[in-house]
Amino acid sequence: MTRLDAILSVPRSAELAALVLRLGLGAVFLAHALAKPLVFTLPGTAAFFAASGFPGWTAYPVFLAELLGGAALLAGLRTRLVSLALLPVMAGALLVHLPNGWMFSGQGGGWEYVAFLMIALGAQALLGDGLFAVGRPQRGQCPVLKSASRVVAP
Repeated sequence: MTRLDAILSVPRSAELAALVLRLGLGAVFLAHALAKPLVFTLPGTAAFFAASGFPGWTAYPVFLAELLGGAALLAGLRTRLVSLALLPVMAGALLVHLPNGWMFSGQGGGWEYVAFLMIALGAQALLGDGLFAVGRPQRGQCPVLKSASRVVAP
């Protein structure tokens, strides 16, 4: 049995999976947040929101939710709550993308990517923090790697 097999076969590998999902979601939300001021500008984002049928001012709380939510997910701070709190933001995005069809690569971007992010947020809320989260005490070595080192002799 290889070290990778040992890591992936231990019961605590769900903790590792939750970590990987949390880091991926955190990076996506942080990137989406930072695109608003750095690429589109916040006034430009507000104009897009208004053109999409939302009040323009809602671009600012959405920016903050994505920025703070992404950072909290990366850190593993209140992961379940943050994942659930980001769902209404994604529901708003879903409303914008629904008329554009399924495929996100289509004109205006379809709703498949938004729906996937909503499902991933739901899964993260069910899984919790995972390994290496600020919000949970860390004692000693990573439990997944510790278990794997007992299975595989050095």
